[in-house]
Amino acid sequence: MLRFWPILVLLLGGLFYWGMQRPNPNELKSVLVGKPAPSFSLPLLEPYQAQYGPEMGVRAGLGKPVLLNIWASWCIPCRTEAPLLERFHQQYRDQVLILGVNVQDSEAEALKFIQQYGLTFPSVYDGRGRIGIEYGYYGVPETFVIDRNGTVLARHAGELSEAQLRGYIEQVLR
Repeated sequence: MLRFWPILVLLLGGLFYWGMQRPNPNELKSVLVGKPAPSFSLPLLEPYQAQYGPEMGVRAGLGKPVLLNIWASWCIPCRTEAPLLERFHQQYRDQVLILGVNVQDSEAEALKFIQQYGLTFPSVYDGRGRIGIEYGYYGVPETFVIDRNGTVLARHAGELSEAQLRGYIEQVLR
């Protein structure tokens, strides 16, 4: 049995090296980039229903750029990103729709998160994982940038920095 240890160590080392060579998920292209964004409509979380109605989503003819942000309450990067998204929502609300999609959560946890961070940009609840099927996201947070014509311009996996978010907003406002 001891004579197989060097082979096992080399094999595991090789697998580790191969895994480290994989591209950064932030750099992975989405098959949706350059194509129409999949249409969907999901229930809005309760704090937003009075202003926006019972459901919201992405559809053809929306006429406004959309930053579709997929988040979860247990996601640490989402907690850092939420105040940044809120700040940009306050600044660009008339020009760009920032739409949150809560996934992999209970509705109660999503509502606590919204209250904790004072989020006023609308968020829908995806209790059945529809967005995962439609958009093929890798994890949370993840953001899809959609122009006013409904075309997906970019996909960003991971937490957005202020500079990245500003760049995406400038891109859709051109």
